[in-house]
Amino acid sequence: MKVLVLYTNSFAYTPQVKNLESAPEPDQGQKFENCILAFIHVEVSDEEKSVISREKKLVNHLKWTARKNDTKSVVLHSFAHLSESKASSAYTKELLDAAQARLENAEFETAQTPFGYFLDLKIDAPGNSLARIWATL
Repeated sequence: MKVLVLYTNSFAYTPQVKNLESAPEPDQGQKFENCILAFIHVEVSDEEKSVISREKKLVNHLKWTARKNDTKSVVLHSFAHLSESKASSAYTKELLDAAQARLENAEFETAQTPFGYFLDLKIDAPGNSLARIWATL
């Protein structure tokens, strides 16, 4: 799994193009303030492990990043462009849902961008040293 995490002053998205046939109809878009935006790329090798083990590793990383940036707000974004290896959409969605539930249980405000859509993004990210973190998990 590859993860690019950005701390953002503000982040907004608007759904544009459906790229997964089974994706449900999205909302009209949302805006978030003072949040961690996690671009998450789940790889084929992740599917060899349980969803629980992968989401625990992901959530621990996101919680650490959120603490370093003094926020309790996290937005999960499936982003299949950080590696050539791509897990199935079903596994990826299950992992994102599990990560969201674990974060919410830890009292984080958590959201997901619409799964299976290309989005217009508006990102305002400061130039702090821990505002941009890339990791292989």
